[in-house]
Amino acid sequence: MAAIIEAKDLTRRFGPVTAVDSVNLEIEEGDIYGFLGPNGSGKTTLIRMLCGLLMPSDGDATVLGYSIHRDTEAIKRSIGYMSQQFSLYTDLTVMENLRFYAGIYGLRRQVRTQRIEEVIEIVGIGNYRRQLAARLSGGWKQRLALACSLVHSPRLMFLDEPTAGIDPVARRDLWNLLFDLAGQGVTFFVTTHYMDEAERCSHVGYIYFSKLIVNGTPAELKRLPDVTPAGMVRLEVRPPRVAAAMRVLNTFDYVEDATIFADALHVLAQEGNEERVVEDLKREGFTSTTARPIPATLEDVFVTLTRQRAKEQQRV
Repeated sequence: MAAIIEAKDLTRRFGPVTAVDSVNLEIEEGDIYGFLGPNGSGKTTLIRMLCGLLMPSDGDATVLGYSIHRDTEAIKRSIGYMSQQFSLYTDLTVMENLRFYAGIYGLRRQVRTQRIEEVIEIVGIGNYRRQLAARLSGGWKQRLALACSLVHSPRLMFLDEPTAGIDPVARRDLWNLLFDLAGQGVTFFVTTHYMDEAERCSHVGYIYFSKLIVNGTPAELKRLPDVTPAGMVRLEVRPPRVAAAMRVLNTFDYVEDATIFADALHVLAQEGNEERVVEDLKREGFTSTTARPIPATLEDVFVTLTRQRAKEQQRV
């Protein structure tokens, strides 16, 4: 299957600062590619280069077969983009926004009406046709923004934290829409800070201060040796008084890390201490404690890798 996005040693510098450093990336048709990283790590700069809005300092990339050096206008016409902040016209109705964007993208008058009706059906916003965009809830604003981004039938969509600030039901509904569209061949490049959304992606990349440090399926990333080093084991520990138990666990010399997950603790400990964790906590007054081995989560992946890179930078 041909790559929808292919980047080779893509680099962008702003004076002495390297914002994106030699990124190599390949995304195939129908992928939902999750792109994560701390604020200021280079996510937006990379997206701007891939969208044809910013020239790279070094390296190259093709997007939908177009060169980001030579074919920037073709790229802009062929992709969809949905920003984190609602950026449509709040003083226009849903239909007026859709008609405006259909015109901006150059849809011929004879196909414009049909395509608008199609995207209204796709995102389920038909009951709000005459509603001013300003009066829509956060979830419906995001549906309208998605509809406007889809009106010209792009094969590739860039979504910048599309579910930030909307409620859990709206978040799930929006992701269900993305899955439906991906099943029809639309490719998505999605930035997010939500780990449950990263779990839904077919592939995930993590950029940390300009460098793409991992790239793969969620399952592949969880199996990385650096995430659960040799001689270590991850445990789910269920004690009473979880917060107090975490403080005690972090004082044990065989415990590398302990973090609260809902009503349990995720613990990284030296192998062979599974029973000792329970015994030592009970000795400290945390009766009815249980523990079992578990695989790493994506949050474990990103927290572990971030801490490792931060330590490496401090040594430099």
